Amino acid sequence: METPRRTLIKAVLWNAIGLLSMALVGLALTGSAAMGGTMALANTVVGFVCYLFYERLWARIGWGRRQ
Repeated sequence: METPRRTLIKAVLWNAIGLLSMALVGLALTGSAAMGGTMALANTVVGFVCYLFYERLWARIGWGRRQ
């Protein structure tokens, strides 16, 4: 089972990657760094919260694990 700290570190790193990629996509689509950054930040906050809950839920499920 993963510790909550490991889940948090994984979520932070994953969302940093997502923030950068979404900012670049937003910039490419809108031509505005401010709009791209706003879109990326909103996406990152929502994704971060969802990811934490998702990972903690799966940490409680024993299906598919080997002991």
